[in-house]
Amino acid sequence: MTQAKAIFAGGCFWCMVHPFDQQPGIHSVISGYTDGHVENPTYEEVCSGETGHTEAVEITYDPAIISYAELVEIYWLQTDPTDAFGQFQDRGSSYRPVIFYQNEEERLIAQTSKDKLQASGRFDRPIVTEIKPIAPFYEAEEYHQDFYKKDPSRYKASSQPRETFVKDAWHEK
Repeated sequence: MTQAKAIFAGGCFWCMVHPFDQQPGIHSVISGYTDGHVENPTYEEVCSGETGHTEAVEITYDPAIISYAELVEIYWLQTDPTDAFGQFQDRGSSYRPVIFYQNEEERLIAQTSKDKLQASGRFDRPIVTEIKPIAPFYEAEEYHQDFYKKDPSRYKASSQPRETFVKDAWHEK
């Protein structure tokens, strides 16, 4: 069995796990931090905005079952790609939307997808999600892992603004 990894930042990592976790070919979805300048940051350090990190998910998947391009498409459907300063109620640099790539092929897949989304006219504002080279990923504290399973009512409350946006923005136009 072949395994590959992908990293996406789309606001609160609690809300990014479930949509990927439910897909065939996904082996794990880990909440964590990436794209900063401090090794092994804590949640409190990342939230302070001083480490440069963003909350992200690291997805381990089988590319024979689900492709990187499919993961990118799932990613878009979880985010507001027009908001560079956070996602939904979560504001600040630690919640910025970023697609991370490992090689030129992934960069081209992500960029082509972004360009296609911009050209679609679905959004009135520019698509501002960044596409950046992969950076070291640090696993978040255990209490953040699989949060939607551990505390369903709190997860539901925190994911409501995202769910409302997704329903309104991503329905067929």
